[in-house]
Amino acid sequence: MRTEAPVAVHLSDYAPFPFQIDQVNLEFDLDPDATRVKATLAIRRSGAADAGLTLDGQGLKLMKIAIDGAPLDPSAYTVEEERLVIPSVPDAFTLTTEVEIAPAKNTALSGLYMSGGRFCTQCEAVGFRRITYYPDRPDVMSAFHVRMSADKKKYPILLSNGTPGESGDEKGGRHFATWDDPHKKPSYLFALCAGDYDVYRDRFTTMNGDEIALAIHVDKGDAERAAWAMDSLKRSMKWDEEVYGRAYDLGVFNIVAVRDFNFGAMENKGLNVFNSAYVLADEATATDADFEAIESIVAHEYFHNWTGNRITCRDWFQLCLKEGLTVFRDQNFSADMRSRPVQRIKDVIRLRARQFAEDAGPLAHSVRPDTYASIDNLYTATVYEKGAEIIGMLRRMIGEEQYRKGMDLYFERHDGEAVTIEDFYKCFEDVTGEDFAAFRRWYAQAGTPEVTVAETWNPDTNEIEITLSQKTAPTPGQPDKKAVPIPLQMALVDGEGNLAEWMTLLEDEDVTLTMELPEGTGRPLVSVNRDFSAPVRLKRDLTRDQRLALVRAETDPFNKWDGVQSLVKEEILALSEGSQAEPDSALVDALGGAVEQAAGDPAYAALLTRLPDVGELFLERQPADAVALNAARRKLQTALAARLGPFIAETLGKPTPTPYDPGAEQAGVRALRTALIVLLGVAKEPSAPAMLERLYSEATNMTEQIAALRALCVQGGGAATAPLAKFEVEWKSNPLVMDKWFAVQASTGTAETVAKLAAHPAFDLLNPNRVRSVVATFAMQNLAAFHAPDGSGYRAVETIVLSADKANPALGARLLTAFEQWRVLEPKAKAAAEATLKRLQAADLSPNSADIVARALG
Repeated sequence: MRTEAPVAVHLSDYAPFPFQIDQVNLEFDLDPDATRVKATLAIRRSGAADAGLTLDGQGLKLMKIAIDGAPLDPSAYTVEEERLVIPSVPDAFTLTTEVEIAPAKNTALSGLYMSGGRFCTQCEAVGFRRITYYPDRPDVMSAFHVRMSADKKKYPILLSNGTPGESGDEKGGRHFATWDDPHKKPSYLFALCAGDYDVYRDRFTTMNGDEIALAIHVDKGDAERAAWAMDSLKRSMKWDEEVYGRAYDLGVFNIVAVRDFNFGAMENKGLNVFNSAYVLADEATATDADFEAIESIVAHEYFHNWTGNRITCRDWFQLCLKEGLTVFRDQNFSADMRSRPVQRIKDVIRLRARQFAEDAGPLAHSVRPDTYASIDNLYTATVYEKGAEIIGMLRRMIGEEQYRKGMDLYFERHDGEAVTIEDFYKCFEDVTGEDFAAFRRWYAQAGTPEVTVAETWNPDTNEIEITLSQKTAPTPGQPDKKAVPIPLQMALVDGEGNLAEWMTLLEDEDVTLTMELPEGTGRPLVSVNRDFSAPVRLKRDLTRDQRLALVRAETDPFNKWDGVQSLVKEEILALSEGSQAEPDSALVDALGGAVEQAAGDPAYAALLTRLPDVGELFLERQPADAVALNAARRKLQTALAARLGPFIAETLGKPTPTPYDPGAEQAGVRALRTALIVLLGVAKEPSAPAMLERLYSEATNMTEQIAALRALCVQGGGAATAPLAKFEVEWKSNPLVMDKWFAVQASTGTAETVAKLAAHPAFDLLNPNRVRSVVATFAMQNLAAFHAPDGSGYRAVETIVLSADKANPALGARLLTAFEQWRVLEPKAKAAAEATLKRLQAADLSPNSADIVARALG
């Protein structure tokens, strides 16, 4: 049993590093089993005169150490498990260390490691300490010069941050390359890649007239599959110039795609490293969702050049400043590239599924927490998605013009600095003259506010009175909550449109609005939180007829969709609790009619067919029975499929658009087609399996083929057996496509399915994509099976996590977040989940995973 708890880090303990490092020279003698790293640091004192030098280091073999060229006597320093301590140093000096590391043995994928026979780094948040001794913290910024030496035949391309310098051949078949980054950066932004790649090249001319050489480095034979990523990069660069006035600042921009990566991508200055899943795409191997994700993630990492790189965070408590702000930027880029209403709905679906659940469980934490045990566990939906929503609220409150002025001042004032949330908001206070101290409570307070809306209509005076009140439930460590400023876009609507539209800033616990309407006006309908202007839950005492009337009259695309979702949630809950045996035919007919009427906007129509996921329904009624909710949801889906039968046959009877284009227009058409394929998967019509088999075999793109394969799995009865076997034979040599094969089965199967997939020869515990395709998909998308009352789902995940955690702690911890909602489950599943968590707590988990389990158990 693990007895040591992770050491907590507190925001209140922040103190500047007592030294400045003006220059870092790194020399790498690359070898998979024994890489030598020589670091020469130009250091000067900036803090207390008696401060010693403490550097972070983990898994390093120290070979040499010297100050100003003189080797240090062993008595002058101490090498600890994760630190190098030199108690006495001059005020200005040059420290030289030489260490040896073994990239081939680095299965944690943090620091310098091997992927596909190539060298790669991942240094955020604390990976640089696995490369050399250094103050591995974001507020220590320095200029880096890098020299790499490697076997020329095996590693012909040598890359690092900045711009290339000298290169040439060396003895013994080796060669070298140098790189200089003129922009000071923290160690977490350091990057190095070395290997043999195919390269997709292009050029971009900035608004300043500078020509930038662009290159995406991929596996041999995959260059053409990087075309969409390159197109997305160029559009991102143009968008950032037009919307934020930010031009790129180096002569080269490199991306390297790697198969083994813990995250989506990393924004290292001038050398982004990407999970290959977010670079490689063509119609035969990638879905529209893949293309959309590539577009978004490429933009996100590029936008970090200014919001994260040029200006970084002072400490990891400020992580939301670079991530939340950059997510907000990439969401708006995606909205401009596609449909703004559709993009807003997709953003909110992700927020509710991931962040609202996080806020409601034992892993809840504030956007800027006061403490953490493992920084890797703070890369959460709260930091990213809720952080983005806060920036969105800021822009709504002050308007786009003032927001742009505040951002311009932020870039001007803090370029080249490591800053805090307070530094960011000071720029907006100086521009607007407003005080944002109360608004910053959004960063300090965990939990999702619930806004109650009550209304009273006086027909004699034609006055409507609207009372808004807010309340946030207690969260771990925060039993008492204060009111937060909530900007609510509102409108009064009737059957002919908007009678009035405005924004209310709910700053206190409650506020009452009174509005007088023109004589002869009937009672209006109240539209609240239009475009999801604030990340809150609404509570309204409306009858079904009133909700239907509001949906029909609603003029805001988001609220119209959300109104449908509210009606559907109520229906699923009623079915799951047995208060009604069959779906309400009037509701099913209205929903089907809405889909048919929206067919002219197929992407929006596709969203109308979507029923709330089981995880979203956990927040609506507790204790939550995942099995009953899933059965009720499927019953309603089946009724909708029957109602839309002729529409499904007509739509899917038409050919899919050709030639294939991943852009918004065609993607919208395919979104509706795949949404209807999903409904076919639950349809009871005898012809459904044959129709799905035809759609699978005739599909000309991966989007529709994988949708048909999944629908066949849902149909059951062996309908998917032959297509699954055929798919595996066809794609067994393409790991990204095989990830989809694993995921389809994990999302539709049982615990037994997971065990079989984990025993498959192609299942690789050392590859995060493959592990996530099975475990994360099962535990987060197949909740009825994961939360099976007999505990079989938990045991299946537990077995894999225990093995994965030993090799890759960051991956193990991320998978364990699937248990975050265990406390709201029905008694049998809750008891089984608690027993699993206690077994895990008694196991020899990594500090990362031990932190998640301890917080989940409370």
